[in-house]
Amino acid sequence: MEPDITISHTADKDSEAAIFSALKAYNIDRFGPSDWQELVISLRDDDGTVIGGLCGHTARGWLYTKLLFIPETLRGNGLGPKLLAIAEDEARKRGCKGAYIDTLNPEALAIYQKCGYEIFGAIENFSGMESLSYLKKSFI
Repeated sequence: MEPDITISHTADKDSEAAIFSALKAYNIDRFGPSDWQELVISLRDDDGTVIGGLCGHTARGWLYTKLLFIPETLRGNGLGPKLLAIAEDEARKRGCKGAYIDTLNPEALAIYQKCGYEIFGAIENFSGMESLSYLKKSFI
């Protein structure tokens, strides 16, 4: 059977969920259980609206920070390092041995390095000017 291949230029949550589910099942079958757990730490304004925060997951003994956003008006107050520390504490409670994150932003890169993350890889000139850096931090 030849599958039908389609390209979508908009978010297709059903397709993404199906692909993700199939990949997770394959990885569990191949590498064993992953103890995957989502992690979301929200920043909310006075009305309760989410205005920033951290999203990621823990699996196979590692914390992955997928998204970290601090609104412009709140930057420079230590919220980025605070959110990372909260996520890392939760990851340790979940038995993680380390964390990893990636960034294109030079200012974020400097903050992550001040928080103990080390570059382990990069794609130079990723956006034509900046490099995409991959960082990790060991808890052990």
